[in-house]
Amino acid sequence: MPKTRTKEFDAEAISHHYDLSNEFYNLFLCENMLYTCAYYREPEGCLDQAQRDKMDLVCRKLRLSPGEEYLDIGCGWGSLAIWAAKHYGVKATGVTLSREQAEWGQAWVRREGLGDRCQIHHMDYRDLPEGQTYRKISAIGIIEHIGIENYPSYFGRVRDRLRGGGLFLNHGITHEKYWKRSSQTDFLEKLVFPNGEIDNITHILDVMEQERWEVLDVESLRLHYARTCHQWYENFENNAELLKEIVGERTYRVYRLWLVCSAECFYAGYLGLYQVLAQKHEITREHGLPSTREDIYIPFLKGGA
Repeated sequence: MPKTRTKEFDAEAISHHYDLSNEFYNLFLCENMLYTCAYYREPEGCLDQAQRDKMDLVCRKLRLSPGEEYLDIGCGWGSLAIWAAKHYGVKATGVTLSREQAEWGQAWVRREGLGDRCQIHHMDYRDLPEGQTYRKISAIGIIEHIGIENYPSYFGRVRDRLRGGGLFLNHGITHEKYWKRSSQTDFLEKLVFPNGEIDNITHILDVMEQERWEVLDVESLRLHYARTCHQWYENFENNAELLKEIVGERTYRVYRLWLVCSAECFYAGYLGLYQVLAQKHEITREHGLPSTREDIYIPFLKGGA
């Protein structure tokens, strides 16, 4: 795997996985087509509600406000960008390297009548127009595709896209600090994620600080991802014959094994999932944010969105 990723390599790698078939993913993901860790307010909660709650959690951590320009890097099928535009009134932009995801998202935006405040683009975030900046940025499940050697340029580029004092939420899979390569690593890189590379949270935070981010909050959602993968697997099994018809027996077995292994690795703690909230550092006495996390979680406790 190349350490310095070309845009062409990344596009081909993302297409290999995410352009498999929208119909394929629709059979085992949630109703909102989210392919990242959910957030279970109830330990035995359902996937659809947990994914809605995850989107609300991200939006509240970013303190999204009506009219703000918000960018979701690697937006998948557009779920979070559409949710933020619809429920938080932001001007949302989503970018994805998957053509099938972009087309799905664009059609979804039209159905929702959100064309005036939500756009989904098939493009590399590095190709956004020069000078285009945002008040808030998220990257949900993207850092796994960046390449560890490219972290400084990645976090630097994101920082350049953010206005002073703006917030960035990075949500991604990690492994143990003393992790070593195994046959599972080779399996994932060869058959599932050709540009996948996972790091430990300590190093990720170190690079973020080197790139002049102020880290405001770090939250582990490891057990949430274990349940997410488990519920994807249940949906996968319930739709086995349809899935085989779409992608064939071999691909079906690859993804089935990947989901089972992922669930077990998250349960055991070999894999982790962290949400990191950071702010573009400015020299100031105040960072303009609430002094506690209560505003993020109290609406959940009250049963609100």
